[in-house]
Amino acid sequence: MKDFKKYYIVAASPEDIYKALTTEITIRLWTGDIVEIDPTEGGEFSMWDGAITGKFISLEPYAKIVQQWYFGEQEENSIVTIKLHEHKKGSSFEVNHSNIPDEAFDDIVDGWNNTYMASLIEFYEEE
Repeated sequence: MKDFKKYYIVAASPEDIYKALTTEITIRLWTGDIVEIDPTEGGEFSMWDGAITGKFISLEPYAKIVQQWYFGEQEENSIVTIKLHEHKKGSSFEVNHSNIPDEAFDDIVDGWNNTYMASLIEFYEEE
């Protein structure tokens, strides 16, 4: 199991980013794909046509989102913690993804950098 942590800068307020991560219609706009989401503690989600699935563990509006991502039959939960902080250019987006299966690590890191965050950053740069 491996962990991934990185900071990104997004040209939007923490409130806007939080809504973009927890509101179905907004997620559809920045991912361009089918989304199912229940943004409540214990609520499940599916993004990018099922490529990312999991459930919400905790939600602190405009500040922090903790999710469990599903990777089949692994023993330890894979946890994604997203923290949002105001930044002079919009928001600092901190992601800490723990317990990533070794065989999925490179694909997950590539997904964070080149799909998930690239799509979100581009969405706000176009506004």
